[in-house]
Amino acid sequence: MPSDAHIVKAYTEEIAQLTGLVSEMGGYAQSAVADAVDALRKRDGELAAQVIEGDKRLDAMEAQVSSLVIRILALRQPMAVDLRTVIASLKISSDLERVGDYAKNIAKRSLILNESPATGPINSIHNLSRMVQVMLNEVLDAYAKGDAEISERLRERDEAVDAAHTGIFRELITYMMEDQRTITACTHLAFIAKNLERIGDHSTNIGENVAFQVAGERPVERHLADDDPDTVDNL
Repeated sequence: MPSDAHIVKAYTEEIAQLTGLVSEMGGYAQSAVADAVDALRKRDGELAAQVIEGDKRLDAMEAQVSSLVIRILALRQPMAVDLRTVIASLKISSDLERVGDYAKNIAKRSLILNESPATGPINSIHNLSRMVQVMLNEVLDAYAKGDAEISERLRERDEAVDAAHTGIFRELITYMMEDQRTITACTHLAFIAKNLERIGDHSTNIGENVAFQVAGERPVERHLADDDPDTVDNL
């Protein structure tokens, strides 16, 4: 029969494994977004294909997190900060999986855009992508450091991202009105801009869960609408 010391050690190792896995997911999600944006900017079909194929890894990692969370809850019955860590890890892994989905969708649409001449407010979309990547990088750094103050800072950044997204949508409408030949390409760019805006939303969600994990208090949650990266409702 295992000793109390052995049980405590095993429990500590499982918590460390859980947080390590979430951190690994975060790093992979960061790379997926960066690569998807680079594929769009450079019109690099090979890189886009790598992002699409690589999304399977994030899906598998989220499944690992879920299985480990179930094991810890069933066998260890964590309390206080450990319980918050387990719950936050599950929620954060779900957000990171969605970030990967959006990166994949951006890569898919970049492949389609590669088939026609470049058009639309490309520079504005690149600026939006940089804003979103800063948010994602900051929140994952806050997760690693246990920074409970990140949530409020991210909300301010998210408002700027929302405003930038609205501006891009208006630019796209202008392009399509001036030249109907750009309608198909601009539609794909509109989806890409929305995907980027959603990554900002999920970064904010992660920040809220970091605050909950560290401080035990969750900021007032915002309700996200339909979260399917491929639906017209997201425009």
